[in-house]
Amino acid sequence: MIRRAVIAAIGLLLLVVSARADPAFQQWLQTTWPQARELGVARSTFDAGIRGLEPDFGLPDLALPGRPEAAAQQPEFVQTPAQYLREPTFARLAAQGKKLAAQYRDTLARIEKVFGVPGNVVLAIWARETDYGAERQPHDALRVLATQAYVGKRKDFFRNEFLHALKMLQDGVPRENLRSSWGGAMGLTQFLPSEYYKYAVDFDGDGRADIWHSVPDALASAAKQLAGKGWQAGKPWAIEVRPPSNVDCTIAEPSVMRPVGEWLKHGYVPAYGRKLTAVELAAEASLLLPEGTYGPAFLTPKNYYVLKDYNYSDLYVLFVGHLSDRIAGGRPFQTPWSKNAQLKTKEVETMQQRLTSLGLYKDKLDGKAGMLTRAALGAYQKKNGLKVDCWPTAAVLDHMRR
Repeated sequence: MIRRAVIAAIGLLLLVVSARADPAFQQWLQTTWPQARELGVARSTFDAGIRGLEPDFGLPDLALPGRPEAAAQQPEFVQTPAQYLREPTFARLAAQGKKLAAQYRDTLARIEKVFGVPGNVVLAIWARETDYGAERQPHDALRVLATQAYVGKRKDFFRNEFLHALKMLQDGVPRENLRSSWGGAMGLTQFLPSEYYKYAVDFDGDGRADIWHSVPDALASAAKQLAGKGWQAGKPWAIEVRPPSNVDCTIAEPSVMRPVGEWLKHGYVPAYGRKLTAVELAAEASLLLPEGTYGPAFLTPKNYYVLKDYNYSDLYVLFVGHLSDRIAGGRPFQTPWSKNAQLKTKEVETMQQRLTSLGLYKDKLDGKAGMLTRAALGAYQKKNGLKVDCWPTAAVLDHMRR
């Protein structure tokens, strides 16, 4: 009994010490009060929200002087397509998605009627974000958002999100609902606080926009967000194709747009020989080669980039889009993903720096091998007489270093 009391006392002492471990953070929290007040947050709500709050220096994407940066945890940016887009995962989630599509048939039909977004698309977002609600969010959202606003790489962005999280408390969202990912997103379909205020919908008619427990509210909110970002009703998200053998992978980037019908005239063939509708043929689309000249190829119209605005990752969009097709009865990718290795983030960043110095790349130095990085890499390969496959490898990086 005495031992338990001692342990409890030590735990309480550690809690008090940790809460006081960063007085600068406590001072910083107080600087947010004037802006919180402007958003309608009462002082009592503000004080309750920040009471006991301390920074979490173990989060990714922080800028801590003298400390190594925590490794990024988003699988979209560290896994290869083959690792991220696994057929067993699609088969499992599609089977469950079909059951949910039947269960929520009337709700999904109403969502599509109101927002123009198909039910299978919002079901796929729900699956990717929280495994249809099975995944529990591990972090306290206020702590995450405050930490990112205090020492993160996007302080202003997260300061705004922290303030809106306090507003959520003021407006009656229970404190226990504010559980999030390491990036501060919450609910079944993962909304940041400011997105909650822009897009959250009371779709079940109970007077509350409950993205945590109400499936109709969460799915309708996701649909409203996609519509707000420009979703085009009745248009495809992407079309898998087989490219011609002489495909120029350097044109696989968003600025090169053609009607789908034009791409087909240049030798691109829809997967499984599918016949496209007049709407699909007329859609303006760019070419996407997620693994350069390896793996599947896609023609990507406007809706692809709307999904990408939901989560800025090609792999995320491919996951959600393909899963939505599978829920609707579609088939697996026709072309298999390759087993190419993924360069480390720092290596890709080094490659981006070199491509920038050569005038071939003009985007962010973020260590992510996205469309523009792959296209620039292909231009480098062309210029130097290398095999043009637009895929970052250690061999090409070594060539750049020489």
